[in-house]
Amino acid sequence: MKGSPLQTRKQKLSPKASAAKAARDLAMAKTPARRAKKADSQKKHRASPSANGKDYDHKSGTFKSVKANRGNDGQGTKKEGNKNYKI
Repeated sequence: MKGSPLQTRKQKLSPKASAAKAARDLAMAKTPARRAKKADSQKKHRASPSANGKDYDHKSGTFKSVKANRGNDGQGTKKEGNKNYKI
């Protein structure tokens, strides 16, 4: 196993809290903006099969590694916002 074991640890939540989190996560995944980003990403992946294993970055409009995309290139996620994304 590579990396810190803290990164792979599952949150320790009560069953009630876990159910509430699952409901919140699902609601967030189904927002119009999130669904549009998912559809756009799938469309771009179908058009570019060579980008297999990479994430589409809606902010820069390019394919990046999962680590670079979700970590905002080492800047964290505080600077991210809806105005920075291109769909």
